[in-house]
This record gives sequence, C-alpha cells and structure tokens, in this order.
Amino acid sequence: MKRIIGAALLCGLAAMSDMTRAEAQQPSQASIEALLPEFEKQVAEGIKAFSAPGVAVGIVHDDKLIYAKGFGVREFGKPEQVTPETIFQVGSTTKAFLATTLAQAIDAGRLGWSDPVIDHIPEFQLADPWVTRDFRVLDLAAQRSGLTPYVNDALTMLGYDKQTLIRSLRVAPQLGMFRSDFRYLNIPHVVGGEIVAKVNGMPSWFDSLKTSLLTPLGMNATTATAEAITAAPNHALGHRLADKPVAVPFHPSFPYALGPAGALNSNIPDMARWLRLQLGRGQFEGKVLVSEENLDVTWTPRVAMNERTSYAVGWVATATPRGRIIWHNGGTSGFGAHAGFLPDGRTGIVILTNLENLGLPDALAMWFYDRVLGNPAVDNVALAAAAMKTRREAAQAEAAGFVPGPLSSLAAGFVGSYASPVLGDATVALTDGKLTLTLERTEAQLLLAPNKDDPYLFQARLAPVGAFVAPAAMSGDEPFVRLRFETDAAGKISQMRWLSPELPHNFARSAQ
Repeated sequence: MKRIIGAALLCGLAAMSDMTRAEAQQPSQASIEALLPEFEKQVAEGIKAFSAPGVAVGIVHDDKLIYAKGFGVREFGKPEQVTPETIFQVGSTTKAFLATTLAQAIDAGRLGWSDPVIDHIPEFQLADPWVTRDFRVLDLAAQRSGLTPYVNDALTMLGYDKQTLIRSLRVAPQLGMFRSDFRYLNIPHVVGGEIVAKVNGMPSWFDSLKTSLLTPLGMNATTATAEAITAAPNHALGHRLADKPVAVPFHPSFPYALGPAGALNSNIPDMARWLRLQLGRGQFEGKVLVSEENLDVTWTPRVAMNERTSYAVGWVATATPRGRIIWHNGGTSGFGAHAGFLPDGRTGIVILTNLENLGLPDALAMWFYDRVLGNPAVDNVALAAAAMKTRREAAQAEAAGFVPGPLSSLAAGFVGSYASPVLGDATVALTDGKLTLTLERTEAQLLLAPNKDDPYLFQARLAPVGAFVAPAAMSGDEPFVRLRFETDAAGKISQMRWLSPELPHNFARSAQ
C-alpha cells in the first residue's frame, strides 16, 4: 500500500532465463531445513540493519507448515516476544485475497473477468471516458490503469469515506497508457471489493471473504479492523523508523479504510494455510475452493514492471534462472510483509515485520527463493539496506527543498471559503498569525507552513486534533501536500491548487 512494491526488484535476483517447469529445481524438506541456520543469521542481520523490532517467518513445503518462528519483540523497548501466532497487519498481500474472491465469483457464474466495471458499479468514472467504458473487472487488480500511482490514498487519513475514494478517481490524471504501463494503485481494489460483495449478496467484501475463504481455510485469527487487532492478546505494534523505531497507533483510516487493498491482520499459521491453497492450485485439504483455471488467471503476468518481473492480478510474477516466483509484499504505516511461493516447487514463505516496509521482508524472501532454487547467491539484505539508505536520503533532500519562512502580508487575502467537486468545502482561516485549512466534510484541519521564497506556496500538515490525533501520529508529522493559492487575470485569488500528483485536487474560491 505504501511505496514498497518495487523494493524486491532491488534485492538482486539473478538475470532471467527461460526454463520449463520440469527444469526448475525441486526442493525437498531436507534441503530447505539445511538452509535454516544461515537463513536465521540473515534474519538477525536484517533486524540489525533495518532496526526492525520483530519478525515472524513461516515456510510451507509439500502442503505443510514446516518452519514457524518469531524473532525480536512485539513492541520496541518492551519484553514481549514475537511468536508465530503474533498478529501483524499484512498490508497489500491482501490484494491476492481480493483476486481469489473475484476468481470464486467467476467460478460461480456471477461475474466475468471481462465484465465492464461500470456495469456493476455505475459510479466508477475516470477522467478518460473511453478508459472508463473499457475498464474490466480483471483490470481492477492488474495495476495497468495508467493512472497516477497511489492516487488519492491519503484521503483516508483525512477522514474521507469509501464513496469519496471511488469518486476521487474522476480527477486522477491518466499519466500512462491504459493496459501498457505499470502504475500501482489501491482504490480500484476498493471497487473490486464492492463488486464481490454485491454479486455475492454480502454486506461487505470481508463478509464475503470470510465465508468463501477464511472459514474454509481455518484462518480464524485473520481479521480486518483496527479494533480486532487491538483486541487480540498476542499482537504486534507497528513502528515507523525515525532515529529509532517509533510506535504508531492503530486507526480505522489506514489501512482499514482501503479494505481489499490492504486491510487484513493475520499471523504465520493463518498465512501458511493461504499459501497451501495457492500451492494446491485451488484445493485445500481435499476441497476445491477455487478452480485451477481461474486461479491461474491471477498468477498470469499482465503488465511488465521490468525485464523479468510483471504484475499479474493481485500477485507479482518474477522469472529467475531456475524457476518462477509468485509473490506480493505489503506495507502500512507500521508493518511490512511478504507472502510468496514457488508454484513449480511446492514451497512458499511468509515474512511479517512490525516496521514500516523499508525492504526487509522482500530481501529475506528473495534470499530464501534464490537458495532454494539454486540461483546465484546474492547478499539481498545488504543490497536492500543500501537501497533503503538511498531512498531515505532522497526523501530528506526533497523535504529540504521546501524552506519555510515567515507568513507574508498577502496571507490575509487567502482567507475564505473554497470548494472542490470531490472533497467538498474547505475554509482557510488566519488565527494567531497562523494559516489553517479545514476540510468541512471531515473536519480535518491542515496547518499551512509558508514557503520562504514564494508567498503563494504552502506545505500542509495534518493537525493532531479531535479524531485526527492518531492519523497525525501515523504520518509522523510528514507533510500531506504542497498547495498554491492562484490568482485570476485581475490578480484576485481564484483557487487553491494541491500540487502533489497523488492528491490532484483544485478548490475554487467561493464568492466573497
């Protein structure tokens, strides 16, 4: 959900080559167990390199959970240890669950992969009318819309509801070619969840998921709310990384408001059952839960991410010299996850961490896949740690590019009411020498910091007041958006424009 889908692409998988299923190395339980001492050293090195409080790992082979272990602590600075049963947020690994529920609805004849989305959800509208008409059910989870990556995800932290998220796609710029360019989004999965619930006659996607997958799989510890993970006696607390790990609170706004895009909470035993279903090609303990034909649709590459990795439908497919990997990672404000498997090697792995996903889960998983398959060895943890350092330095440099300054005398002219066709009314006020922006529909308040060199340019942070104390803590005081007050030909303020590509909203100045 956060910007982590490409992390594994930096972890050093060897160059691609074509191989048939028969040529892929077939791992055995003995060969996997022989790797475990060195793998545990990699976990320890990763915990140190990434400052991760805790990690849980599960390995599945031949329809069995053959390894399950916890490392570290559930909360930084406290003694409670991570165990395989510890509940974590699993983030965007949830997307594969959505894809499988779509496949089940298609098996039942209630849905088709090629159904136009607007036939099921008429309010689904994009900026391009042609793309809107041709957007199919399969496209919802295939990350090939061409829209701005991560567009409008942050609206959940500002208190906007599911219907607003869906409507917000109408203003998302079409930056890439539809069905040709990889662009990672979350909100189309919300639409997919609405379709699944509707065709199955269920109150919500999670209700449908529980009936069709979680209960048959025995995934009784898996939930999808902030309240549920908080109530679980053995749960990890999430952390973001500052100088040291900083605990972040659970809150319904993220990831839970994005539902099928990343709302699940789970643990190693439950996620192992999920991988057993995938490795069983739709069968679990003698029962067919989804057809192999439609499950295979979810594994099939749809759009290239690089020369050896493609996005499928809720999964990522990577080709290596000695076999293919089907996987997905997950990242929320305080957790990172990886779930993946070797479809031709009867083996899968789940890695759960209680640190925002900076690359550790993918690095450990890719180390494991390469050794199991017999690919050339790469120091994945070191590569991922170096990539993390580079990303953090780039983010710091970008943040330093905005230099705050004193509030200009022009600020009084910015005060007033504004309106967005998607987000509703907003009020700009000047109080005690500070400029604030209140989103009237949600009552979220943004603190506006002026730019030193441009009196019309501001940086907005979420104020920790009322219902937004927890969301502000989750964001770590990072700016939500930069915005500019713009003038008309007569020099009067005519609009407030949000400048982030991920929050592409314009607010027109109301008549004064």
